[in-house]
Amino acid sequence: MAATISSALAGATVSIACSSRSSDVVQRSEVRGAAYACSSRSFGAVSFVAGESNNAGGKPLKTFNGLRAGGVFKKEYDALTEAVRAEGTVDEEFTLTIYAGRNSKPLEGRKLRVAVVGGGPAGGCAAETLARGGIETFMFERKLDNAKPCGGAIPLCMIGEFNLPLDIIDRKVTKMKMISPSNVAVDVGKTLNENEYIGMVRREVLDSYLRDRAKSYGANVINGLFLRMVIPKDENSPYVLHYNDYGDGSKLGVAKTLEVDAVIGADGANSRVAKDIDAGEYDYAIAFQERIKIPADKMEYYENLAEMYVGDDVSPDFYGWVFPKCDHVAVGTGTVVNKPAIKKYQTATRNRAKDKIAGGEIIRVEAHPIPEHPRPRRVSSRVALVGDAAGYVTKCSGEGIYFAAKSGRMCAEAIVEGSMNGARMIDESDLRKYLEKWDKTYWPTYKVLDILQKVFYRSNPAREAFVEMCADDYVQKMTFDSYLYKTVVPGNPLDDIKLAFNTIGSLIRANALRKESEKSVV
Repeated sequence: MAATISSALAGATVSIACSSRSSDVVQRSEVRGAAYACSSRSFGAVSFVAGESNNAGGKPLKTFNGLRAGGVFKKEYDALTEAVRAEGTVDEEFTLTIYAGRNSKPLEGRKLRVAVVGGGPAGGCAAETLARGGIETFMFERKLDNAKPCGGAIPLCMIGEFNLPLDIIDRKVTKMKMISPSNVAVDVGKTLNENEYIGMVRREVLDSYLRDRAKSYGANVINGLFLRMVIPKDENSPYVLHYNDYGDGSKLGVAKTLEVDAVIGADGANSRVAKDIDAGEYDYAIAFQERIKIPADKMEYYENLAEMYVGDDVSPDFYGWVFPKCDHVAVGTGTVVNKPAIKKYQTATRNRAKDKIAGGEIIRVEAHPIPEHPRPRRVSSRVALVGDAAGYVTKCSGEGIYFAAKSGRMCAEAIVEGSMNGARMIDESDLRKYLEKWDKTYWPTYKVLDILQKVFYRSNPAREAFVEMCADDYVQKMTFDSYLYKTVVPGNPLDDIKLAFNTIGSLIRANALRKESEKSVV
């Protein structure tokens, strides 16, 4: 069988002249078909034929549309199909990926050098993955004790997926209260089992842990402020990064430069890397948060409980929160449409929770921009954006930690794979694989939450309807399962129909309440 397939593909291998993944990818085509009784041997033969041929002549490759598309490869593909069909009955499906490449530049006497600008969850996970993959890695972070204003909620799946130690989790939240504009409170979390929870972390603790772990794998952590980079004029020249090094403890820093082959921008919503590659602008929210030390008896109430407040008073387009930390609570809110009024919304959030945080002392005040949608450009040549720099924060919930860490890892994995563990130069096509994978995996999540925000955060009556829906056990189960495990959970068709009718009913009541409130104002 192997000899038959090798003969069938002989003409194709000469025509496409590819060498597996030892050269940069220009075109890729997937052949899908049926693997028969000898599927392992036949696939091995195809892999050998496609992988051992070399472009010895160094001639430029012609563009092709794939073996299925006919043209120059139709004859060879038909021969392959007949060869495997003659072998027997269908055993399993297979996918064969064929790469057409050009001679890429091997890196003589050194490994690929990559700079990660930013040391938050995105930067820390990117730097760790690069270092473990054999890449010479440099990570820049100006404030190694930085505490970003962030609710600090992470899904259960992140703890296992990123191998996080439990001692960095301040609180395991198993109960939530959704509180409507009229202060109707709905208990959320009834569907969680005894092992399920939302982790609450302090960003200064989580970020520091991820940076230290990246360093333990060989990443160079630079206490420095990235200023700008000089873009190379060709595909093999280095990027020149200009930065101030504060490693010696000085307040002014020492001006330095660093040459690298590729750059990952993980430097937040105000990303300087994004500006250097002209990544475009996006809407952003202002998040404002106060850390409040409350009496021990008050802290008991928040031991495993988080609160979310909705209403025009706390935010016209977001929500207010009270999230428990190790020995204090984080009270905050955010807005896109009325940023100058953020302190007014923060005061209202604090007032809504005043009885439960009475006697508290504000120990820290924080504010930070949060992106509202992905940037128009996230990859340019050998530069990629991840985390907040790319705009990966969900609407409606405002979640960003998990998506930052995941995007950093995905981007780094694409670089490790594309460079063959640092042995070869990469190009934009390698980084675009990260974008393709990211968009395919998470675009539906961002779209659904965008729609929810537009529907339920548009007025107080709509928010009342939203809180009313949260009382439904089925809604809670679907919401928590999707959040905790970051998967699209299939629902029960009958319950889905019931939920659809309940949603429509809630929206009709909300619309009626809105009209009544408008009449009363007039």
